[in-house]
Amino acid sequence: MQQHDGDTTSRAVLLERFGGPDALTVQDVPEPQAGPGQIRVRVTAAGLNPMDWIMTSDAVSAARFGLTLPCGFGTDYAGVVDQIGAEANGYVLGDRVFGAALSRAVASHVVIEADGDIRTGVAHHTPDGVDDRTASTLSIAGSTAAAALAVLDLGPDDTVLIGGAGGGVGVFAVQLARIAGARVIGTGSASSADYLRWLGAEPVTYGEGLVDRVREMGGLVTAALDLHGTDTVHVARELGVPDGRICTIAAVVEGVRTANGANAGSEALENIAGLVAAGRLRVPIAGTFPVDDIRAAVELQSGRHVRGKVVVDV
Repeated sequence: MQQHDGDTTSRAVLLERFGGPDALTVQDVPEPQAGPGQIRVRVTAAGLNPMDWIMTSDAVSAARFGLTLPCGFGTDYAGVVDQIGAEANGYVLGDRVFGAALSRAVASHVVIEADGDIRTGVAHHTPDGVDDRTASTLSIAGSTAAAALAVLDLGPDDTVLIGGAGGGVGVFAVQLARIAGARVIGTGSASSADYLRWLGAEPVTYGEGLVDRVREMGGLVTAALDLHGTDTVHVARELGVPDGRICTIAAVVEGVRTANGANAGSEALENIAGLVAAGRLRVPIAGTFPVDDIRAAVELQSGRHVRGKVVVDV
C-alpha cells in the first residue's frame, strides 16, 4: 500500500454553480487519498458524454443524480492506479484501468471503490493494445449500447434501424450490432453518410419521409433503437416492428423498453475493451483538449453533431 502525507494538491474541474460550459473551472484541490477498500487512479484522459453537461446544467437535473454544489465534472476516465488502500483487492500499483466515477472524472486523481458502482466509482483493467484516450471513452457509451442491444437480442436474421447512429452511443451500437451479424440502417444528416458507412451502417437521412426512405432500401426491419428521442420509435412502429423489439435510451415511450448503462452485464465493458484491443471495434476520437480548455471541449461535445468522442487530456 502506497501512502501520501495528504498535504499535496491535485487539479480538478469543478462547478460552484450549475450551468453551461462557462460554469466550469479548473481548481487546485487537496489530493484525495485511498481509504480501506479503495484505489486511487492518476487520471490521464477523461471522455465526455452528453449526460455530463445535462446533469450539471441546472439544479433540478443535478438533484436527479444526487449532485450538490460544489461538484466535479465528467464520468468516464482512464489512467493508472497509483495508491491502494487496505483490503482493496485485484489491483497492483501501476495497473492501467478505465471506468466511471459519476461527475468527478475530469481531475488529476479519482478515488474508486475496488468493488463499486458508478457513484462510488468503477475500475476495469485496460487491455494491452488500447490506449488511454480510447479507454476513457468506453464506459458510459459502451455500457449503454450493450444494454440496449441486450434488449433487442440481435442476430444474423435481423435488420435494425438505429436512430442517431452517428452519436457517442451510436459508435458502439452500430458496430456491436454488426458484430452480432445484423444489418444496420442508421439515421443521420446527409453530411454524415460517409461516417455512418465507415461505422458499418447503411445511412438514411432522418426527418420527414423517413418511413418511405427506409422502405425503399428494401428488406424487413425487425428491430429498432432510438438513441435520440422518440422519432425512430414512431417510424419503427409504422414499419411494423413490434414494441418488444424497440428500445430507447433517452426517452420513455409506453410499451417500449428503455435501456440504461447501469443494466449492462458485468462482462459487457470487458468484452467491448477486448473487441477494441483486437481491432474489431473502432472508436473515432473527434477531438482532444487539455484540461485547461475544458469549456471548449464541452462546447464541442454538447453541439450534438460531433462525430465520435471528445476526450480531455488530464
